[in-house]
Parts: sequence; C-alpha cells; structure tokens
Amino acid sequence: MGGVLLDTTVLIDALRGRQGATTRLREIHESGDAAYICAINVEETVRGLRPGEHDAARRLFQGLRLAPLGHEEGWQAGEWRRAHAGRGRTLAQADCLIAAAALSVGGRLATGNPKDFPMTELTIEHWPAGT
Repeated sequence: MGGVLLDTTVLIDALRGRQGATTRLREIHESGDAAYICAINVEETVRGLRPGEHDAARRLFQGLRLAPLGHEEGWQAGEWRRAHAGRGRTLAQADCLIAAAALSVGGRLATGNPKDFPMTELTIEHWPAGT
C-alpha cells in the first residue's frame, strides 16, 4: 500500500464533484493506497471555500489521512528553497512544505500544478485542474 498526498487543486476539484478528481480518488481507495493531506492544504482549501461548502470540506478532510509537517519536513522545504534559489528559481514556501509532506508519506504528489513542484525526489501525478 502506498500513499499519495493530494495538493489543494485536487482537493478543490474533489470538493466540487469534478469527475476526474472523484474518479481518481475512488481508484486510489480501490487500489489500497492511502490519500493524504497536510495542514497547508487544509488552510489553502478553507481560504477558498464558497458559501455552503464548509460541511462538505470537513467531511472530505475527515476521510483523508494527515501527513506530518514537523521539523524534518520544515528542514527539507528549506533545503529545496535554498537550492532552487541558488539556481535562480524562487519556490513558494507553501509548495515546498506540501512537497515535504508528500515525501514523508512516500513521495507521491497529485496536483493540477506540476510546474510548482520541481523536486526530483517526488513522483508527480498530474491531475489537470477543473476536470
């Protein structure tokens, strides 16, 4: 059994019942893999909730596992930001923390924005946003 961390784009699509996201989430469950979120994803999703989506968002989050965001993940995120800055690319703090959380649960990340996650340690699953 493996784990995949769901980026905020995926969570929003699932919350809004978009077929691509709901089908893939069902496939993860049926395969025996585990779907994860982290605190950053929760914050980003809640920040963008539409009226009437609060209860559905809570139910969605409760059905997923929570990936750790502790000392090791913070360290890894900082390493990535420093390394990429040294090559002239600025990475967002939130994206680096999300990536570090994904690494902590096996290194798979499902996202609609693969360009935001250039970390070679990760396996990126592109779930096109809005589908």
